[in-house]
Amino acid sequence: MNSLSLSELCAVLDEHIQQSFPDTYWVRAEIAQLTDRGHCYLELVDKSERGIFAAKMRATCWSGTWQLISAYFQQETGKRPEPGMQVLVEVSVDFHPVYGLSLNIQNIDPSFTLGDLARQRQLTLQQLEKDGVLEMNKSLPLPTVIRYIAVISAESAAGYGDFCHQLQDNQYNLRFTTQLFPATMQGESAVRSIISALNTIAENADDFDCVAIIRGGGATTDLTCFDTYELASHCAQFPLPIFSGIGHTRDVSIVDIVVHSSLKTPTAVAEALIDHNARQLVRIDELRQRLSRIATQMVAVRRQQIEQLRLTLQYTISNTLQKERNRLQMFSQAIALHSPEQIFKKGYSLTLCDGKPVRHAADIPQGKTITTVLADGELTSVVQ
Repeated sequence: MNSLSLSELCAVLDEHIQQSFPDTYWVRAEIAQLTDRGHCYLELVDKSERGIFAAKMRATCWSGTWQLISAYFQQETGKRPEPGMQVLVEVSVDFHPVYGLSLNIQNIDPSFTLGDLARQRQLTLQQLEKDGVLEMNKSLPLPTVIRYIAVISAESAAGYGDFCHQLQDNQYNLRFTTQLFPATMQGESAVRSIISALNTIAENADDFDCVAIIRGGGATTDLTCFDTYELASHCAQFPLPIFSGIGHTRDVSIVDIVVHSSLKTPTAVAEALIDHNARQLVRIDELRQRLSRIATQMVAVRRQQIEQLRLTLQYTISNTLQKERNRLQMFSQAIALHSPEQIFKKGYSLTLCDGKPVRHAADIPQGKTITTVLADGELTSVVQ
């Protein structure tokens, strides 16, 4: 019986593979693993619609080629190749007696990945809209004055320092109070870390006016967490207005779309907060001036009304006094006309008996002395 050593069998396989696959081939696959050590080592997979592996193979891209194609890919897509990404790569098929069958990557087509990223992005936005949360955070009203800000950032990030410096040293001397909720802002743990910070803030939502999610520096390839449905959904439904400044220079993430206000950098977020309060100061000053004008006008009107009332009262009192004087004068004249002296002057007299007026002659007995009062004197008589 003829037999082959393992090395001989591998040599036969290598020969057949080279003969069967002499050219390069464009292959669609998902990056399952990626290790960049100068040379790039990948695991490419193909999944069924249910997410089950239909194929899996190792791939290698040597350092010279990797530097060129990864830089080109990043220039076109804004991202570096990473696990979970759909790619279209040009490969040659290699067989090694020790390492087995693998693919050698020669080129990559960024337009294919861009199309897949755009599709995934569109699906995420459609799902957020279907859930009814796409505009939820944007619809929250901002407080009239923002003072207490919850900040989600890496504690050592330069962007966080720039944000705080910009807030504290503003031209209007406005005062802000910030509290940092540290989070990982890139990598696989970023989504979980940022959501954890949001949940902590939500438990104390009454203590804050808004939230600032900021990230300064770093590569744009580290921003993929801000395109995930999970993080975008949390931000969209958050009970406080969220400002984002996560360092995008060319693209807008899904988180940028769903939050209340999206700015390019942490410094821009700080300036937006300052401008908001400054506008309110201007408005308050305008209201103060308007109130002062209204108060001055009301005082002037009241003074005119008081002066009018004073003149009216003065006229009324004077007129009333004059009327009463006229009445008193009329009464005085009437009294004078009906006084006993005037009556006596007309020929009338008054008869008194024991100092009392005599009304009837029968009331006076004979021999009684009576007194008759006349205008110019008195007469004494004896009744007979």
